[in-house]
Amino acid sequence: MYNITTIAGDGIGKEVINAGIAILDHLDLNINYIEAEAGLETFEKTGTTIPEETVKSAKKSDATLFGAITSVAGEKSPILRLRKSLDLYCNLRPVKSFNGTKSIKPNIDFLIIRENTEGLYCQVESLYENEAIAQRQITRKASERISKFGFEIAKKYNKKSVSCIHKANVLKLTDGLFKESFYKIAKNYPDINANDYYVDAMAMFLVTKPKEFDVIVTTNLFGDILSDEAAGLVGGLGLLPSGNIGDKNGLFEPVHGSAPDIAGKNISNPVATILSIAMMLDFLKEEYVANKIQIAVENVLKHGKIQTPDLGGTNKTNEMTTEIIKELDNL
Repeated sequence: MYNITTIAGDGIGKEVINAGIAILDHLDLNINYIEAEAGLETFEKTGTTIPEETVKSAKKSDATLFGAITSVAGEKSPILRLRKSLDLYCNLRPVKSFNGTKSIKPNIDFLIIRENTEGLYCQVESLYENEAIAQRQITRKASERISKFGFEIAKKYNKKSVSCIHKANVLKLTDGLFKESFYKIAKNYPDINANDYYVDAMAMFLVTKPKEFDVIVTTNLFGDILSDEAAGLVGGLGLLPSGNIGDKNGLFEPVHGSAPDIAGKNISNPVATILSIAMMLDFLKEEYVANKIQIAVENVLKHGKIQTPDLGGTNKTNEMTTEIIKELDNL
């Protein structure tokens, strides 16, 4: 039996999590769901965006499935709290174009691997009378760890290259350390090509030549920005899954927000959540089922009969979910 903590959150988070659970319930898996809270609605009830019980549940579970939350001004992000508490040092975002969707270019297929625990997102800030200062932390340990993860992923999926993205020409000490750590790890993988790019150049290359990249390894803020740019290449945030992965725990979530403007209308796209579930099952060593979900989603998108509004159609969340379940039955 797998113990899975589910955090629906706010807005469409509830809708996409329900869609994801419908997929899981249809599969031959023994899963115990543990519902937990986080987000704006939780803050309004309890005074905190993420209760300690939620963090404890995630730590004890085999994996966590996260929906979407609405941010609360002045409060720390629940997802950042979970990443740090569970030491989920890697944010893994597959970027893939699907037949039948409005991808800018066909045959895009690369992975962005973002260091999750450091950089500017360590949230160490100081406010003085006329200035505010944020601390950017980069350590050798974290830089080597995320670089190793990148090369191991490249080896697992038979990728030919790993690219380090940085700004070491300006941030000579912090990004200099990150780049140095990357090439130290690269020496252990002589069969995989290692290269590096400045982040501003990479922002352009993702648009002009995205098919040249296999695995991208970068720091927290740069990875956050590049991931959303990459989503624009392949049809939007409704199609991109993500995993927050550590040595012992994993948290999986769609990369879109809570979209309060469409919440409750049953028109949100559940694909990103369902693909995040496939990533979760792969993390749990259920590779066969994970691959089956991936193929089912790809087939439904390719056929184009069912499309939610973000894909140019008029179908509902539950209709997309039902169609994917039907496709699973045909595999």
